[in-house]
Amino acid sequence: MQNTPGNGSTSQPNAGPTAQLTTAERARYARHLTLPGFGEQAQRRLKAGRVLVVGAGGLGSPVALYLAAAGVGTIGLVDFDRVDETNLQRQVLYGTSDVGRPKLDAARERLLDLNPHVNIVLHEARLDRDNALEVIAGYDVVADGTDNFPTRYLVNDACVLTGTPNVYASIHQFEAQVSVFATEGGPCYRCLYPEPPAPGMVPSCAEGGVLGVLPGLAGTIQATEVLKLLAGVGETLVGRLLRIDALTMQTRTLRLSRDPDCPVCGDEPTITELIDYEAFCGVGPADDLDEMTPAQLRARLAGDDPPALVLDVREVSEYDAYNIGGHLIPLGQLGDRLGELVAYKNQEVLVHCKAGSRSARAARLLKDAGFTNVVNLAGGLDALQARI
Repeated sequence: MQNTPGNGSTSQPNAGPTAQLTTAERARYARHLTLPGFGEQAQRRLKAGRVLVVGAGGLGSPVALYLAAAGVGTIGLVDFDRVDETNLQRQVLYGTSDVGRPKLDAARERLLDLNPHVNIVLHEARLDRDNALEVIAGYDVVADGTDNFPTRYLVNDACVLTGTPNVYASIHQFEAQVSVFATEGGPCYRCLYPEPPAPGMVPSCAEGGVLGVLPGLAGTIQATEVLKLLAGVGETLVGRLLRIDALTMQTRTLRLSRDPDCPVCGDEPTITELIDYEAFCGVGPADDLDEMTPAQLRARLAGDDPPALVLDVREVSEYDAYNIGGHLIPLGQLGDRLGELVAYKNQEVLVHCKAGSRSARAARLLKDAGFTNVVNLAGGLDALQARI
């Protein structure tokens, strides 16, 4: 269903069904029931609500925790990762005992321990153009906690096409931003960012770091917006972008308008179905990029024919936490340190990172610099550890 353009408003009341509260739920949500302007009707709407949280990481953790605590009846979680020790600095859904476990298993246990009255639905898969519409169509609201541009554009477009509000947040080092997109008459993510940044221009959390509490700030605001949308109370961030600077603790609100020429939510949309988002963002696999699977790498390392050079392009902290040996040059330094690798210019160089994206960029850089036999580890160390 395509959103209908119109004047819109900054609030999006929930006119959907409500659900009866049990005695136990009345006791649990007592502070909501006595809250002026909220009360039982709003709480019943929360119980009837269905929210999809895309990404169970830094943003998804506080979102899921507060939605469960508030009594949102059905919470869907999309993720396919495992808990890593580096996650614990900011991903408050997990504890040390969860390291190595699938995130969704650990998240479900924690959320049901917090509130056994909610229903947790797990989607252990990468959201893509083949499944996004079907998954999102089953929910009332989406909370986007993703950390990469292809998935952000995918979630945005799928929300517009299904008529599902998209509560968006992103974080970068000490700064965050939050808004609500894809409501009737309101702007979408593409209205704010028509084109993605060039590949490599915006460092990931692993590359650039992030203040651990920052996703907690942004995610809690996301959860607040979701609750207001479901309950039909207050004024949401539709048509506004909230920006947060944690270093100065200053906030700024920018006004946003729907772009009538937007290719997805505009007056004459040209994108009416989901597209190839990795190609759109320029981060998809290239035809000229050779790849090695984790199984192939394990066999090569165990045999008599290892790659001439194993190049790790993660950050020093990631390498110190876990590595398979090899030569470490963080991606951001690779262009200035190619001289260290000149002896391998005509030998096999296997490049790897955490998930395969940074190493793919590094492999392209090496090929452009004249290296003749560059191979990327498909899926990165995440895929290698999962196989182990």
